[in-house]
Amino acid sequence: MKIEIWSDVMCPFCYIGKRNFEAALAQFPDRENIEVEWKSFLLDPTIPELPQHQENIYQFVAARKGISYERSVGMHQQVVRMAKDAGLEYHFDKVLVTNSLKAHRLIQIAKTKGLGENAEECLFYAYFTDGRNLSDDAVLTELGNDIGLTNAEVKEALTNPVFQHKVEADGAEAYRLGAKGVPFFVLDRKYAIAGAQSGSEILKVLETAYAQWKKDNSGLFQVAQGTTCTPGNECTH
Repeated sequence: MKIEIWSDVMCPFCYIGKRNFEAALAQFPDRENIEVEWKSFLLDPTIPELPQHQENIYQFVAARKGISYERSVGMHQQVVRMAKDAGLEYHFDKVLVTNSLKAHRLIQIAKTKGLGENAEECLFYAYFTDGRNLSDDAVLTELGNDIGLTNAEVKEALTNPVFQHKVEADGAEAYRLGAKGVPFFVLDRKYAIAGAQSGSEILKVLETAYAQWKKDNSGLFQVAQGTTCTPGNECTH
């Protein structure tokens, strides 16, 4: 059964949602029958690569939302606690706010190499824990190497317009499916989970979706038998 996950690497709830999903999947007995595909979702494509207050996410969010600096700090402290409960370590004091398009382009080429999950994990950690600048080509090249990409592949991701088109197509697809934000999980195109829900809640939906998928795919083909040839050149009439 296929599960598609839309996220933005600069969304704090997406990383938390990833950990909660992993916890749910670890408890799921048929996890070997689950295929996961990560998809891109740009939360704010209008953010420049070097935004005002780049080095102070508290001030950046305060200015964007029209709230006080103190309230912004309090909101981020609450997210830090949520992240800790999921086993993550967020350092908002080190975060460098930027447009996430380049990071998503890197994810798109990583997906073509079977490295999509590696890319998501690496970029989430780089942003929220290490405070790396995800708009810096040199940083992205280094992270790309860590994921398993070559320098040439990273350059291809950042320069070939096809990878931006893939990012945009993923976002458009999410909106068509009813997503209003991320994380957004779609299970077998029949069930959806919006937001960073707990591992136990994700597991419930996973079990329901899988039971339906198994039911839908348990029937045998109805075969109209005719003359055939089998391996070994044995032909029957």
